[in-house]
Amino acid sequence: MAKNTKSLLRTKFSKFMQKKLVLLFVTIILAFVILVGRITYINASNGSDYTKIVLDRQQYDSRTIPFKRGDIVDRNGTKIATSERVYNVILDVQYMLSDEDYVEPTIAVLRDCFGIEEAAVRQIIEEKPSSRYSILRKSVDYETAQAFEAIDADDENYPNVRGIWLEDDYIRKYPYNTLASDVIGFTVNGNVGSCGIEASYNSILNGTDGKEYGYLDEDSTFERTVKEPTTGNTVVSTIDLQVQNIVEKHILAFNEAHKNEARPGEGSKNTAVLIMNPQNGEILAEATYPNFDLNQPRDLTRYYAPETIEAMSEEEKVEKYNELWNNFCVSEPYEPGSTFKPFTIAAGLETGILTGGESYSCGGMLHVGDHDIHCNNRSGHGTQTLKRSLENSCNVALMQIGQILGKEEFSRYQELFGFGESTGIDLPRESTGILYDVENMDSASLATNAFGQNFNVTMTQLGASFCSLINGGDYYKPHVVRQIWDENGDLLENKNPVVLRRTVSKETSDILKDYMLGVVEEGTGSSAAIEGYDIGGKTGTAEKLPRSANNYLLSFIGYAPQENPQVMVYVIVDEPNVAKQEVCAYAIQLAADIMREVFPYLGIEKATAADAVIEETGN
Repeated sequence: MAKNTKSLLRTKFSKFMQKKLVLLFVTIILAFVILVGRITYINASNGSDYTKIVLDRQQYDSRTIPFKRGDIVDRNGTKIATSERVYNVILDVQYMLSDEDYVEPTIAVLRDCFGIEEAAVRQIIEEKPSSRYSILRKSVDYETAQAFEAIDADDENYPNVRGIWLEDDYIRKYPYNTLASDVIGFTVNGNVGSCGIEASYNSILNGTDGKEYGYLDEDSTFERTVKEPTTGNTVVSTIDLQVQNIVEKHILAFNEAHKNEARPGEGSKNTAVLIMNPQNGEILAEATYPNFDLNQPRDLTRYYAPETIEAMSEEEKVEKYNELWNNFCVSEPYEPGSTFKPFTIAAGLETGILTGGESYSCGGMLHVGDHDIHCNNRSGHGTQTLKRSLENSCNVALMQIGQILGKEEFSRYQELFGFGESTGIDLPRESTGILYDVENMDSASLATNAFGQNFNVTMTQLGASFCSLINGGDYYKPHVVRQIWDENGDLLENKNPVVLRRTVSKETSDILKDYMLGVVEEGTGSSAAIEGYDIGGKTGTAEKLPRSANNYLLSFIGYAPQENPQVMVYVIVDEPNVAKQEVCAYAIQLAADIMREVFPYLGIEKATAADAVIEETGN
């Protein structure tokens, strides 16, 4: 049997074949030895360079290259939100520990250049001696990065500084701090918009991360393949930074003037201003107080003492943050009060129940259902024409108009004017307000609704709809963004004005403007008059729930010029910190102060200038 096996082997493997197998085996062994030798040589000669390059990719063979988030600019191109390049300090602990001569010089540079405490570095060395990627500091500025690069390149003076490298990153910055904070918003977790334009246009502002890959070719040369990041697009807002600054300056002055006046605290619970172009729905300024610093959105020290903040629970802090970040103009519903009266009259004119020739008798109160509902003038206004009823803001006249109009038509026009629904503004967290259904609206509710009580609206709703009353009837979709540009400054998209519907006829619009001009010239809004300008408007004083608390929301909404209005200004002072909150003069005066500066800046034509032209031409 053994003999047969030996014979079989000889048959299958001749001496020649045996020699070939031995030669092949020797060749394989030799190739393996050469490969090992080559790898050893590469590591010895270029190992540190390759180590740093590979480590620069976090995953050893690649790294993410962060994109730059797009800018937000005002309508004139001024940056109001931008991303600045910063650097993260990375330590390759293993590489630093590969030679004891590297440790102390490297720790010294980390301390002297970046301000990183020696104890912190030594703790990382102890806890993570094999780490190839430890973040020691984030968001180092350009100047500091340049100083380190000079050290890193100086092999004569710093030959043993090893294992430190810088990783590119970006940080969001807001050059004007608190200015337009509600409109702009801020980002969290790097590139996630939290509110404002930052949230609404998050995907537009964000770009795409790049990627860098590395490998060794057959010549042991490190080859790089780079997919460059895509920069986010630039968002051009409708905001005019100068108008915004004027608005916020006067809001702050008002609140500082009344701080701690009637009670401890700010000059009002909320102060808000909305300025729009009635001809296209663009918002030129939108501001609220209290506001917040976009660069430090969680800083409560502007409004609370350190000991008060220290005593707050985390839940209480979150509540305060939400209050601070809440955009009153978009998200906070309220009873509009008498600023709603033009809408009731508009509905009457459009349905034909009003012609303009009506008159009403006001004795200071009207009995409706089971209720005695008082006028703002409890002594009564006496006989009032339709025009005078708006000029004097007569509740009794408006209640009578509401009775004639009826709840079905009244509710239909509330819907037509956009109350109770979203305006579609390009800002997050828009409230729709609360209206009565026709089914549950009784006679008393209709009466109070007619002069702006017992239902809720938002500033954006009322402002956008009011613009339709004064521009001839076109309801424009309100918006805060007008264009999108790419990183090269090329136009990608125009946010053209959008007319959603017609609310009133031009005839009704002209009648209302005549009435509201009278409000400023002869009525409740006379203190809003500014020499040289034809200004129309309407005042508002809304008693808040519960009525027994005697808290009021004051308002004024106005426009200029009378013919072809170019700007609408809406001011709200919610619970002013004064002894008598019901005095609407506080809101009217604030509006006048703002308009006095804004109108000349925007080039609003003065009435006197127009008259001079007519005289010169003889027309």
